[in-house]
Order: sequence, then structure tokens, then C-alpha cells
Amino acid sequence: MTMSSPINTSALAGSLVGLAFLCVALTLRASTPQPSEAQYLSETDAVMMTMRTGMAAQPTGDVDADFVAMMIPHHQGAIDMARAQLRYGHNEKLARISQEIIVTQEQEIAAMRLAVGKPFAPEGASPCAADSPAGSSGLPPCEKLSHTHQEP
Repeated sequence: MTMSSPINTSALAGSLVGLAFLCVALTLRASTPQPSEAQYLSETDAVMMTMRTGMAAQPTGDVDADFVAMMIPHHQGAIDMARAQLRYGHNEKLARISQEIIVTQEQEIAAMRLAVGKPFAPEGASPCAADSPAGSSGLPPCEKLSHTHQEP
């Protein structure tokens, strides 16, 4: 089946980013941020900007490669937001969901890269900083991932 016009990847990326921003906006509270919430909001804002930039990949003419090029930053953004929730959140159920997001999104990144013939080499292969001094990688130490709220 042929389509009459090519997929506009920039518009698709913009739509996905807009949807992501809407989801985040709907979940944020309108109350005055507490110190840890202010840090969380700052981190997630940076994550969203990084994700948006990454998703604005130039089309290559290869739909599969373009899809992967846009989806990897999207999935990495979800991983980074889940890590922020683990650092600053208080809800045990959301902490479990965040841990699941980290694992599943990393698996999906690996599968997408392999599907287009690229080796799996993510920026953060682990949801924690097992081999780096605390704070140097920006990731929480591994032992913090098994608990709910942790002070930064």
C-alpha cells in the first residue's frame, strides 16, 4: 500500500512532545512547591527539554530509522522522569511503577536499536549508579531504588 504523502516526522515529534507536556502538566500540582518538589520540577523540566530536542531528529528517508530516532529520546525521557520520581516521590505504588518504567523502557530501547541493526549502548544502561560515586552520574545509588522517598 502506498501513501499519497510521506510521514511528516517533525509534526509527529511535535505532537508526541505536546502530548507529553500535557500529561506532565495535568499531573503537576498548582500548590507552592516544597524544596524537593522544586528540585523535581526543575529536573523534569530539563528532561522534557532534552527529550523534545532529541525527538526533533531530521528525517532520513528510512521510516524505521526515523521512528527509532524519535522514540529513543521519548523512552529515555520516561526513564529519566521515573528516576526523578524515585528520588523525590513519596508514594510507594508510584515508586514501583517508576521502577517498572525504567526496566521496560530500557528493554524497549534495546529492542528498537537491535531492530534497526544498532548495538544497545544507552546513556544509562542501569537505573542506578552502581559503579560511580554517589551523585557523580546524576543517578541514585542502587540501594535507593528499593525504597520509596529518599532525601537528595
